[in-house]
Amino acid sequence: MAELSDAIQHYLRAIYKLGAGGGRVAVSSIAREQGVSDASASAMVKKLDALELVDHEPYRGVLLTDAGERVAVEVIRHHRLLELYLAETLGLAVDDVHDEADRLEHALSEELEARIDRALGYPTHDPHGDPIPDADLNWPAG
Repeated sequence: MAELSDAIQHYLRAIYKLGAGGGRVAVSSIAREQGVSDASASAMVKKLDALELVDHEPYRGVLLTDAGERVAVEVIRHHRLLELYLAETLGLAVDDVHDEADRLEHALSEELEARIDRALGYPTHDPHGDPIPDADLNWPAG
């Protein structure tokens, strides 16, 4: 994941969230979510398709591949662990942790991720109540 740019990771996370129902995601929806033009989103989707992180069928939308989904869930895990760490350990207000976690999630090593997870007692939810995938990228039950 470290070799993938922050932008790629953000797109994969956005596609994951938009496609949570299991269907294909329209490029225009991705553009809206990312705050970019349809042309910019289309260019990134082509890049993601070339990297085999998504399956893109023109006019039918985008679907994450297994590899793309793995990256997206890993980014979500990093983000939510960081939010909880920043709130519980460093005392940042819950309203302030999102932007900080957004900046840090891409730089988090697997070793530091594991240490934060252990230090927090292997949490299942972030400070907003959202589930945190475990180290094997499985979502908590319920």
